[in-house]
Amino acid sequence: MSQTKAQVKLEGWGSRPLPIRYLALMRPRQWTKNLLVFAALIFSIQHVDMRMLGQALAGFVLFCLVSSCVYVLNDYVDREKDRLHPEKKNRPLASGAIHPQTALLFGFVLLLCCLGAAFRFQWMFGLVLAGYFCMNVLYSLKLKHVVIVDLLIVASGFVLRAVGGGLVIGVPLTPWFLLCTMLLALFLAIGKRRHELLLMQGGMGVHRKVLESYSMEMLNQMSAIVTTATIMSYALFTFTSGRSIHLMWTLIFVLYGVFRYLYLIHMEGKGGRPEKLLLEDKHILMTVVLYGFSVVCILLFLP
Repeated sequence: MSQTKAQVKLEGWGSRPLPIRYLALMRPRQWTKNLLVFAALIFSIQHVDMRMLGQALAGFVLFCLVSSCVYVLNDYVDREKDRLHPEKKNRPLASGAIHPQTALLFGFVLLLCCLGAAFRFQWMFGLVLAGYFCMNVLYSLKLKHVVIVDLLIVASGFVLRAVGGGLVIGVPLTPWFLLCTMLLALFLAIGKRRHELLLMQGGMGVHRKVLESYSMEMLNQMSAIVTTATIMSYALFTFTSGRSIHLMWTLIFVLYGVFRYLYLIHMEGKGGRPEKLLLEDKHILMTVVLYGFSVVCILLFLP
């Protein structure tokens, strides 16, 4: 048995069908990040119709697929380093479950189909989607090794998701909301770096070179600054968005969600996979659900 086949069998991929391997390569669990595409739809709930709902859904699907293309490229570039990571070593490319060149071709074809559909759908949205992919390519190849810039690129990706969601339904987002989006994304990215640094200090995460430029004290200070700015920006958004003043009551959910995440980072050593925490931590998941429900109710019944 060759080394590659032995590795696949070891990692548990040997008995799984090829479509399941490619689905894992696309990282569907991380598609939750693209739910931000629906932000413009939610905050325009008074004027939503079935056409806008369909457009937002199409934008969400396209962002999910293009983000999967980014993940394919990132896994292709980092496949050797990922083998040193306690969790990432089980990914299809790092484990040898999928041939690297085949995965790269799959991602290229998927990208062309998605960009073609996006430009036919709405050309400005197509530009945003193409810009999102190009920015993440630069991140995968170079910028993820540049201290601080790596965090800003991650945060910018979330802003582009929000902007794209507004473009597909023809609704502009306020600057305060976009600022909140960037700060919240920075908050999550800093928490992820902190978790990775914790692993590296334990001898389990030496795969990411940029971690050598961070310290736990620096990341804690950055987290404190961004946390404060996020809460203040959201509070200002609720008053200046031009929508119901009663949106200020949703601040309690934002406060609890942020503080709960800080608790998980500092007390339970989590935060390496924010999308996993969203689905697995019942407190955060319920907070997100209650936040969305309260925003819809306020905008519909308390104008």
